[in-house]
Amino acid sequence: MTGIGLTAEAYRIPTDAPEGDGTLAWTATTLVLVRAQADGHTGTGWTYGPAAAVAVVTDLLAPALAALDPDDVPAAWTRMRRRLRNAGRPGVAGLALSAADCALWDLKARRHDLPLARLLGTVRREVPVYGSGGFTTYDDRLQHRQLADWVHEQGIPRVKIKIGESCGTEVARDLARMAAARRTIGDGAELFVDANGAYQRKQAVRVARAAADLDVRWYEEPVSSDDLPGLGLVRDRVTADVTAGEYGYDLTYFHRMAPFVDCLQIDVTRCGGISEFLRAAAVAEAAGIQVSGHCAPYQHLPVAAATPNLRHLEWFHDHVRIETMLFDGIPPATGGTVPVPTDRPGNGLEFHADRARQFRVA
Repeated sequence: MTGIGLTAEAYRIPTDAPEGDGTLAWTATTLVLVRAQADGHTGTGWTYGPAAAVAVVTDLLAPALAALDPDDVPAAWTRMRRRLRNAGRPGVAGLALSAADCALWDLKARRHDLPLARLLGTVRREVPVYGSGGFTTYDDRLQHRQLADWVHEQGIPRVKIKIGESCGTEVARDLARMAAARRTIGDGAELFVDANGAYQRKQAVRVARAAADLDVRWYEEPVSSDDLPGLGLVRDRVTADVTAGEYGYDLTYFHRMAPFVDCLQIDVTRCGGISEFLRAAAVAEAAGIQVSGHCAPYQHLPVAAATPNLRHLEWFHDHVRIETMLFDGIPPATGGTVPVPTDRPGNGLEFHADRARQFRVA
């Protein structure tokens, strides 16, 4: 039996401008990279979160895989999940599990000289995306420039901005920024908004009604994702699709949330990796709803191509910038879709260690 080696590193990359949403602000983003190795082959997976995830990978997950066949990804996932019982799967440990699972799938594809998308099986060769940014920290000029580039230069027909500024206390500015976004993108593109749980229930409904003439199509986390009845209340009172799910770390979370949203968001770098993403998508399918991939766009591409009920993938400004900077083999987004790599083994990407070295923190 070959066995699997598992290692991890963390890189903290400054943002290109201060970023913020309804409840949080930041000036740097940490990427945790996991490598899975066997038989001279290396698979990579990554997540975004605290550098503490590195120790979870090396101290808890790696010892569980030392004697496993690298092709047995379900066995590896099960062993890793069990090792996290006392550490607690949600949070940092869930990030580590997710990155490790993605690395194991990439390793398996590379060992068999297959594109990862072909190993998983595809239902599409191009993945629909929506431009995501429009941070509350942006001024009018920067918001306009970002949205105009997506819609008018790259041809992405759907874009999202952050609202709920200062925990929902700046509604007038939220509405003004939404109106400015509509002016920038015109009537031919879809406008999405994300409150990151900043509003109260009826406040969220009032905001949606005040913006009725802007034709908002996507209302993400209008209230806290922990408030499932609140999500359902808002969903039933607004015309935009109400969505949530990005903080889901296990299948039970998605099972509980599915009845309260119009579209279930899943993050492959949090939910438990590719293995759990596919199961969570099946839960959504059973509830009669679609799913949307959350952030980390290039980590999502192969599994997004394999998911029948996928609506789209978040083309998140910060993560697109980081992944383009640190990986070779990145395909661009043009016309609102991104091609899925099917001409190279694994996820089709190569981590560029020389570019990343200056950012390493663990």
